Amino acid sequence: MTLAPAASEDVLAPLRLPPDLRLSVEQFAAVCQANPDAVLELGADGHLIHMTPTGAETGSRNQALGALLWLEVRNKGLPLKLFDSSTGFRLPDGSVLSPDAALVRLERWQALTSLERRGFAPLCPDLVVELASASDEGPRGLTALRRKMARYQANGAELGWLLIPDEQAVEVWPAAGSGEPRRVDAATDINAAPVSPELRIELQEIWTV
Repeated sequence: MTLAPAASEDVLAPLRLPPDLRLSVEQFAAVCQANPDAVLELGADGHLIHMTPTGAETGSRNQALGALLWLEVRNKGLPLKLFDSSTGFRLPDGSVLSPDAALVRLERWQALTSLERRGFAPLCPDLVVELASASDEGPRGLTALRRKMARYQANGAELGWLLIPDEQAVEVWPAAGSGEPRRVDAATDINAAPVSPELRIELQEIWTV
């Protein structure tokens, strides 16, 4: 079955898949390779999740978020590996999810084989970050992202940040079994303890995009 035949060498055909299709991780990787412009995730049940591209504001905030995290890691020499929103992680439950930003302890990254690093890294990041859009509709809305944060938590994430720019608030998701998510209103900065107590970013550049 051809999943996304190209109409010509220059025009990409839309991604059309049966709604009841269930994919293995290997099949999902093949679909992603055949559709490089599509933004896709894979549910634990093999269901394909077709994400929509971000709006301009969210994209700009995501860029600021990545830059702030990168500067902290580099300037402080933290033993962490930073990943952007295009990175898919193969979680223990079999899903493949892509946080808006993610940090993995360096020793965990270095323990992977070169083949594992080239594909969807078979681990859950230590810190995951998601940015909520202004609308609660779709996979980038607050309701969907809370379900996604719960999946990260269930799969071993030690810390999660759900950033809500319209409210200038952050939901801090601890490791599973460590309590309920904690909301911080009028948040001006955030610290990555216990993953990395030295890592702290100011949020004003994200809120005011």
